Amino acid sequence: MSDAPESALELALARASEELQLPSYYRSSVRPLLRDPEGRWPVCCGGGCEPCSQTLVRVAARTLELMGTPRKAPLPE
Repeated sequence: MSDAPESALELALARASEELQLPSYYRSSVRPLLRDPEGRWPVCCGGGCEPCSQTLVRVAARTLELMGTPRKAPLPE
């Protein structure tokens, strides 16, 4: 059985993380967003969290773009 889709996803996630300077150890926080790309995504609470939820959202959105399946729902501001 081929792992091509999983590999493509991991490559896109790695590239998006690098582009947006998200450390690799936070990628597991992005994966739930990718499983529900049109669902409700978190917004920044203003509490100075590391990483900020908006960073995770930007990485998820960029990953989907790289996969050729961009998010249809508007991104939170």
